Amino acid sequence: METIYNGPFVLIETLLLLTSSFTAGLGMLYAFKKNKNLTITFFAITFLLGAGFLGLELSEFSNLFAEGNGFGKSAFLSSFFSLVGTHGLHIASGLLWMLVVMIAVYFKGLTTGLVRKLVLLSLFWHFLDIVWIFIFTVVYLIGAL
Repeated sequence: METIYNGPFVLIETLLLLTSSFTAGLGMLYAFKKNKNLTITFFAITFLLGAGFLGLELSEFSNLFAEGNGFGKSAFLSSFFSLVGTHGLHIASGLLWMLVVMIAVYFKGLTTGLVRKLVLLSLFWHFLDIVWIFIFTVVYLIGAL
């Protein structure tokens, strides 16, 4: 059976998201050190990597629809779009959250409350990576067998 998605394309998506988790960790390291500029810099990089991931995911969806592989074609595609799309929605929510907190840090500095919000954001972002690893393994790797 031939796969309907582009393996190298999905690998790039995965590398972007995993790298974004690393940069979020670096942002937290600098938040704990009270270095506002490097905290914002690393979360801005995280934001760009996450936005890149989301852009590639939307491009993948667009390509699948253009090839006639919409969610109504099969149970697999319906599940695929539901699962991957829900993850993408959470990525978009995380990006919005990240943007709001970065703006607050820029104007208010690294207050105790904002560092706490960065910790929660970072945990959320890392959890999205864990979920993506599961999706990547089950849907893309095992699904290709």
